[in-house]
Amino acid sequence: MAQQHIEPAGAREDLCRFLAACYYEPDPMLAHEGVFESMLTAAERLSDELADGARRLGQAFGAQDVQDLMVDYTRLFLGPPTPLVNPYGSLWLGDDSTPALEGLYREAGFEVDEELSEPADHIALELEFLYLLTFKCNEAGRSGSEVAGAGWALLREMFLREHLGAWVTPFAAAVKANAATAFYRELADLTARFVHAERARLPGR
Repeated sequence: MAQQHIEPAGAREDLCRFLAACYYEPDPMLAHEGVFESMLTAAERLSDELADGARRLGQAFGAQDVQDLMVDYTRLFLGPPTPLVNPYGSLWLGDDSTPALEGLYREAGFEVDEELSEPADHIALELEFLYLLTFKCNEAGRSGSEVAGAGWALLREMFLREHLGAWVTPFAAAVKANAATAFYRELADLTARFVHAERARLPGR
């Protein structure tokens, strides 16, 4: 899966996808399929800080038994009786944020897999949506479609300012404070750093 030649625009797409994959139940296939090597390749195209975080994340996954990661994942995000950290944006921003988020999903044509049991505002789904918006912006740029590019850029800006970018900081801090494994502490840190960097790229910040 590792890509040796990747442009920064594509690297930002890839980092969204790989981070999202890490917020589902831990799976040894993440390592077998080279997800962490590919994540590092993408991060190296963006900044030394992100590359260092991606390197630590891959090392943490390799050093930990997957069953221990599953136990930590369960206690952090599932419970019982309740999760230590809620992975849902509406629980950080308020329930009224969900209809607006779902409206952005519809406008962008983003459909949540019916087989998934997670609500639309789960951290993994929001990262997947960020991937879609980043891909669409890059695609419009490659095709020279300024009108389409402006529309996608506006959706992306709204999403980062009002949704994922508005709750990732307290979410990541809570994960780092409650995680029993280095993997989830590193994942939270890398997620926050990446989303902050993407938000910093917005016009007017």
